[in-house]
Amino acid sequence: MKLEQILFTQGFGTRRVCAGLVDCGAVRVGGQVVDDPSADFDTAGLVFEVDGREWPFRQPALVMLHKPAGYECSQKPRHHPSVMSLLPPPLRTRGVQPVGRLDEDTTGLLLFTDDGKLIHRLTSPKHHVPKVYEATTRHPVEEAVVQRLLAGVVLDDDPEPVRALQAECTGPNALRLVLAEGKYHQVKRMVAAAGNRVEALHRSAFGALTLPADLAPGRWCWVEPEAIFAGA
Repeated sequence: MKLEQILFTQGFGTRRVCAGLVDCGAVRVGGQVVDDPSADFDTAGLVFEVDGREWPFRQPALVMLHKPAGYECSQKPRHHPSVMSLLPPPLRTRGVQPVGRLDEDTTGLLLFTDDGKLIHRLTSPKHHVPKVYEATTRHPVEEAVVQRLLAGVVLDDDPEPVRALQAECTGPNALRLVLAEGKYHQVKRMVAAAGNRVEALHRSAFGALTLPADLAPGRWCWVEPEAIFAGA
């Protein structure tokens, strides 16, 4: 693929802008400046630099963000900054979207991709992709609450009981839930229906992915799509 096209597909601007980046010597491949926009490169495993920043060729893009509190999962946020502002411009330009949503006060693992089929596969309830949530509760977690969550609770917008795939007490006021659905405020509403209240919420895993301990809030990293379904 021509270098100008490579930059374009990776979100570095219009074709004219990408050609200009190459012309002015802002692009390196293999540590060497490439000033010919028409230079051809094999995209398999390709890593290039733009203005000194290393960038791997990814098609499609899939990244994981450690979402901090105080950010909305929306392109047009109302009360807080958008999570999109935490991603670099090339990812925003190429149109990555959050895979599902986390409430503005919920922290943890949030995926972004520009692959519409992958978004559907990860968010559709029929595919049963598990998500792990760590909840801090207002009241001590009683065994009866855990059992209600496992047996199923009824939410006000659905007559069918909603069940946790797994539920366990992880501390005096701490609860771990594994869910396959992604209903609006689901964890908070389920815990409330079971007789307690969520004070803080964190998503620690999505599919086979676990939020790395060294990924600080507000930081992101690349993810291989197959890693989400590893062992499935």
